[in-house]
Amino acid sequence: MKILGVEISDERRGRDGPGALGRLLERNAALRAAFPDDRAARERLVKLQHWQSKRLLRSHADLRADPRYRIAVEFFFNELYGGGDPQARDRDLQRVDRVMERLLPKEALHALMLAIELEILSQELDADVVRAMPPGRITAETYAEGYRRAGRRADRVKQIELLGVIGKYLDQVVKKPMIRGLVHFARRPAHAAGFGAMQEFLERGLDAFEAMHGADEFLATLRAREWRVMERIFEGVANPFEFASRKRSR
Repeated sequence: MKILGVEISDERRGRDGPGALGRLLERNAALRAAFPDDRAARERLVKLQHWQSKRLLRSHADLRADPRYRIAVEFFFNELYGGGDPQARDRDLQRVDRVMERLLPKEALHALMLAIELEILSQELDADVVRAMPPGRITAETYAEGYRRAGRRADRVKQIELLGVIGKYLDQVVKKPMIRGLVHFARRPAHAAGFGAMQEFLERGLDAFEAMHGADEFLATLRAREWRVMERIFEGVANPFEFASRKRSR
């Protein structure tokens, strides 16, 4: 398995795993400190990320209104998009190779590492949009203009695909009672070892997917809608986010 082009060993204490994880975490932490000498750009980045999180929730409001999918929508677009306490989660994860790698099943660890990769990519793309956006209030039009100017279409595709890959990993874990049990078994030692924020993040993701009783429709709908948004932005559609979100894309 590769994360950002780095091969990850499938062995629990494999030689490559901890080093690759550490490099991912260092990169993620560095990106949280984007624009160190430009306070206005830092503030605009925070506003952009809040705007984007709200946009995603609006675009998928029908899924959020469905009891089957509500928790999963909030997990993806609140937790995975800067919700909760990402700094605390980063601090936990920076020590994960010392303790949690021995406690969690590899499927759960892979899901976490993919979530970090998604965060890294999203942070990079958001910073590029901030650099490229016209000044003034953030609107659908100014966001779309910055998105187009920044380019990086291949990375936008990867961002969309990563949502599906992470979702499939979490869906696989909840379908395996033994692995799900191991994750719950890790709860007490995780908190005792100081990894509570990371453990709770993982459990919220698993709870979200367990509540769906099958994630195929949910993941296919997210992919189809966000792919359409991406295409409409690059095509220059005036408001690329106006589409019939209540019509499920299968």
